Amino acid sequence: MTVEPLSIDQERLNSAVGKFLGDAGAALSGALVLIGDRLGLYKALAEQGPLSAEELARRTQTHERYVREWLANQAASGYVTYDAASQCFTLPPEHVPLLADPGSELNMCSLFGAAQVLFADEPKATAAFRTGEGIAWGDHDPRLFGATDRLFRTGYAANLVQKWIPALDGVDIKLRIGSSVADIGCGYGSSTIMMAQAYPYSRFVGYDSHKPSLEAARAEAAKAGVAGRVHFELALADGFAGTDYDFITCFDCIHDMGDPLSALQHICNALKRDGTLMIVEPFANDSLEENLTPIGRIFYGASTLLCTPAATAQGGHRTLGAQAGEARMRSLAGEAGFTRFRRASETPFNLIYEARP
Repeated sequence: MTVEPLSIDQERLNSAVGKFLGDAGAALSGALVLIGDRLGLYKALAEQGPLSAEELARRTQTHERYVREWLANQAASGYVTYDAASQCFTLPPEHVPLLADPGSELNMCSLFGAAQVLFADEPKATAAFRTGEGIAWGDHDPRLFGATDRLFRTGYAANLVQKWIPALDGVDIKLRIGSSVADIGCGYGSSTIMMAQAYPYSRFVGYDSHKPSLEAARAEAAKAGVAGRVHFELALADGFAGTDYDFITCFDCIHDMGDPLSALQHICNALKRDGTLMIVEPFANDSLEENLTPIGRIFYGASTLLCTPAATAQGGHRTLGAQAGEARMRSLAGEAGFTRFRRASETPFNLIYEARP
């Protein structure tokens, strides 16, 4: 039997080659983004540019030969611009919040940092594909925990107190008067500490199943001067202590849970009758085709390497993945006993839901 050769559209092939070369270049350049961030190269360009390679090296106390190659890569990537006449490089003002401002919600260095760690864990993910087993959060490269905190912290700092809590029905005033708050899946405690700083008359407890993260959270609370009103405890989302909470929060964690329904049921029972649950989840539409976007690409990547393995390691009764969407979250909340559910706010990266018993 003769097999006919495949018919290849040369234009589509050339386009695919260009795309894959761009992706490979981005993967390699990601390490250089981290170097630029850690050595203050972007910051120096933002504050003192345009600069030659020699000038940038002198101002950052680095070696010019390395800096010259780094700048060439950054110019080829389109991250900085190059002027051949002056042989100087400039960080465009539009790129400053992406690369040179550590407090910017749009800072991309943290994304590259998280990607670096997931590359390191690729052998574990490959094995999980073969076995179907999970990868527990604590079994990842330890650099992941700090990278994840940095990735989420800037978005919380820009929105949590300023926009998300005020968008909830009556919660802001309750917190100002004094409320009992539980932050589930608190990680390094950034969200818990931010709320405690904004609402000095309320009391906060952060729960997480990862002991090293809780140790980091306690240290951060002491540094922020809120340790007297903020406590961190080791617990699962479906077994944390306490009842009659006025407000419970879940930041970017429901989709990581092996049994999100049990967690939501426990949360519903732990709230006061007039209490509120705020769920912050990655931005997602309800259908796959609607999520085939640049941000969806990132979230599906993280879901494959991190979120789904974490939920599977916890038993995986209902692994949501990082693109669960509003309809699935609404359905879960209803099953768990919540009678009211709505989308309260959103950003390009997050959906914020309000649920009440």
